[in-house]
Amino acid sequence: MENIKSSRIIDQAKNEVNGFVSMFERLEQKVMLGGLSNSTLLNYGRCIAKISLHFKSIPIHLDEEQINGYLQHLLLGQKPSRSYFKHTFYGLRFLFRMHDLEDRIIKLPTIKRDNKLPVVLSTQECKTLFAAGRILKHRILLCLIYSAGLRSKEVRNLRLTDVDFDRLTIHIRQTKYNKDRYLPLSPLLAIGLRKYIAAYNPKCFLFNGKDIASRLSAKGLQWIMRETLKLAGINKEATLHTLRHSYATHLLEYGMDVDTLRQLLGHEHLSTTLIYLHVARLQGSHRYSPFDKLYPTQS
Repeated sequence: MENIKSSRIIDQAKNEVNGFVSMFERLEQKVMLGGLSNSTLLNYGRCIAKISLHFKSIPIHLDEEQINGYLQHLLLGQKPSRSYFKHTFYGLRFLFRMHDLEDRIIKLPTIKRDNKLPVVLSTQECKTLFAAGRILKHRILLCLIYSAGLRSKEVRNLRLTDVDFDRLTIHIRQTKYNKDRYLPLSPLLAIGLRKYIAAYNPKCFLFNGKDIASRLSAKGLQWIMRETLKLAGINKEATLHTLRHSYATHLLEYGMDVDTLRQLLGHEHLSTTLIYLHVARLQGSHRYSPFDKLYPTQS
């Protein structure tokens, strides 16, 4: 659905803004030659199309005041998600670099990094969550996301043929960074997946939407997580991605090395994975308060 909306906005800009067609064709070529994914092209294209429609002019013809005013408009007016603002920022930077407008890149405002540590569920909270779902499909969905550390888009794109019950593997295709990877399928979860498939008889996607030939929507998946959290009585500020954070943190606590975890998560850079070291309670690095050393408990 998001891809369809992006394509419509891009088509609108092609019809209404002079120069957008040739600019977008060049953008498409650069994205493909750079090995970036189609989703990156659509994200950049949608954001560049919106600013082009706003000014009725392509961004390379806009001055610094117009660009910064538009970015401020995004932050203060429409209140978009952080990811949408970042796509706009990086899309403009990519566009200016593509047209050798290095001076324009420097003038873009700096995005502050979000230094918040991820929210993580305890192992007991995970058990409570998975037991709380009233519908088999919902329980299996959440269990699968946690058991393999999947992103929302990855689980929604899974097809029946991507699950190999004989080899106990899950094939993740062309995900973030435009790469494939294989993940281990938990033998215990394989039993639950077989029961789910027998009960729901999916035809193409492992988890379909209202139409049996369509995949489950992002909003539908988010709703499942929110409703199950309520049923479980978990009050943490948890989202669907919290299950991926919990997967990574728990594996570190069970003794997995960071580089293996990086490969399982599909991270391109080790620095992205290292954030979980700040959350995990690792053996040999137990943290405590010095106050406890002043008044040690009597055994």
